[in-house]
Amino acid sequence: MSLRQLSYKERARVTAPSVFTTANMACGFSAILLAFADEFKWSAALVALAIVMDICDGAVARAIGATSPFGVQLDSTADLVSFGLAPAVLVHTWAIPEHPVLAWFAAFFWLACAAFRLARFNFTVDPVDDKRYFIGLPSPGAAAVVIATIFALDSPSIDLGSELVLPVAISVVPAVLMVTTVRFRSFRHLLSPTTGAAKVTTVAVGVAVVVGLVLEPAYTGLVVAYLYVCTAPLGVLTAPIRARVFGPDAVAPPRTRQRSVFLGIVEDDPASAT
Repeated sequence: MSLRQLSYKERARVTAPSVFTTANMACGFSAILLAFADEFKWSAALVALAIVMDICDGAVARAIGATSPFGVQLDSTADLVSFGLAPAVLVHTWAIPEHPVLAWFAAFFWLACAAFRLARFNFTVDPVDDKRYFIGLPSPGAAAVVIATIFALDSPSIDLGSELVLPVAISVVPAVLMVTTVRFRSFRHLLSPTTGAAKVTTVAVGVAVVVGLVLEPAYTGLVVAYLYVCTAPLGVLTAPIRARVFGPDAVAPPRTRQRSVFLGIVEDDPASAT
């Protein structure tokens, strides 16, 4: 069926998520241009807006039942621009500008890890997998580390024993976490609460974040971004205690080993099916 055969209302429904996805990509593209113009805080602000657009497109798609294979691919393409290329350019222009060779390697390493993370996500979508968790640090969460640091600091050069410690840390650590198989909570239940307790939690978290952003926006963003990264190792360390106190549903179930993404697609053998 062609899109032209649908009513205007139905067209608006099925294309609404792609509007947010396109806005996400526009924010990422604009952030890249601003980073090259040394407008780092404005660039970081647009990446932050891209994160909001990315959250909205998924939430809208699920709410109105407008998910599609095209939407999944478009979303990953937009994410590669906004959370792969844009943070990589910020790493190159803001974090390590005095070391061009190191800056190039760090920026490309980030971009390559983001591309791998997004491609793996599309390839290994498992309908029976636990939707409460992401495999590897989500690319928006990784990008949040860079932009939160830019908002909190005027310069990446702070006294940590070496001027390269912080720039390399915010460039390499989130990138590595994107391609690992460490689980990170998705917190989708906060966006679509179904129980009374979940709704109260969503409101409480939303109010706390908004108040923090109003009073201390830079440090609130820093705390949120860095705490999210820390949820994975903390989750691993506290898993036995949480399972004992709250039951097995409080921890992620064991993952089933999947076929490597680097191996070719194995077609079913008709002879073996008979």
